[in-house]
Amino acid sequence: MTPQEIAEVRPRLLGFAAEMLGGLPRKDQRAAGQWYVRGLLMDGQRKSMVPMAARLGVDHQRLQQFITSSTWDYAGVRRNAARWFAASQPVQALVVDDTGFGKDGAASPCVARQYSGTLGKIGNCQVGVSAHLVNERASCAADWRLFCPECWDDTALEDPVAAAAAGRRRERAGIPGQVRHTEKWRLALEMIEEMTGPGGWDVLEQVTAAGGTRPVVVADIGYGDNALFREGLTAAGWRYVVPRRRQGQERDRGQHLHATGPRHRPDRRGPEGPAAGPRRAGGHHHRVAAARARRRRPRDGCQAGLARAARSAGPAPGPGPGPDHLPGGQAGLEAGLWGAKTA
Repeated sequence: MTPQEIAEVRPRLLGFAAEMLGGLPRKDQRAAGQWYVRGLLMDGQRKSMVPMAARLGVDHQRLQQFITSSTWDYAGVRRNAARWFAASQPVQALVVDDTGFGKDGAASPCVARQYSGTLGKIGNCQVGVSAHLVNERASCAADWRLFCPECWDDTALEDPVAAAAAGRRRERAGIPGQVRHTEKWRLALEMIEEMTGPGGWDVLEQVTAAGGTRPVVVADIGYGDNALFREGLTAAGWRYVVPRRRQGQERDRGQHLHATGPRHRPDRRGPEGPAAGPRRAGGHHHRVAAARARRRRPRDGCQAGLARAARSAGPAPGPGPGPDHLPGGQAGLEAGLWGAKTA
């Protein structure tokens, strides 16, 4: 946005920032937070502290101090943003994803050689796991975690020399003691519980109060192929739509969407094009013939398609079993659809 456009929406922007940052204890923190939000919205390729501060006409050290060392409840700000989105937008899906941030050195917290979807390969990067509230027109990165690889967790390493080196790296990077190696799928379940579980952020209450229904959890094959992740969703009463590989298929082929719900014969005449082969007799599964599976994992640009896949699953029930339908077409994903009865 240009400075003129920022000026035109300034009253709305100030109101939004006050609602999101109202829980910050000090006035200077709330002011720095407003500057930071404006800096992110303004034109300019680099969104680091120095160029942002230059465009805003403020001291970059104040922004740096606010982000890196000022004490404030960042989880409270995330909660405010998630509740605001859920109350003002329809939430059709809860999308789990992870994103890599390429790095050149080894000093950044939790940086390691690992797979990055943004790099499209294994590289030196950090990985953040995120949970998004999504509809066809908008999305909100409501919660996220920095993935801690095992090589950064001194308690997970058996080699005493490697454990001591990891402990020194953690101390230099300022990593809190409670941050330990946790699988990405576990981080995803923790975030979903934080947003929607008892004593959490009450996001589901905001969705239903706005007239919506319980959203569907959607994730890519990195999560969908994990049986423990799917079992965790089922145990918590969530319906989900995830791709997974068929047994015996090569790693980069044979992706199929796995969706909770009873048997349902898709409409061959649907807008997504020809879809279905004959349903297996006497079984709880059916297959929708697939276009070729994509070699790359779905990324953030697919969120609208994921929301359409979730919406086509039909009205979402409350916790526990309930009526459900499977997507009737490809919904923008070049994969087959597999159905399974509700647990």
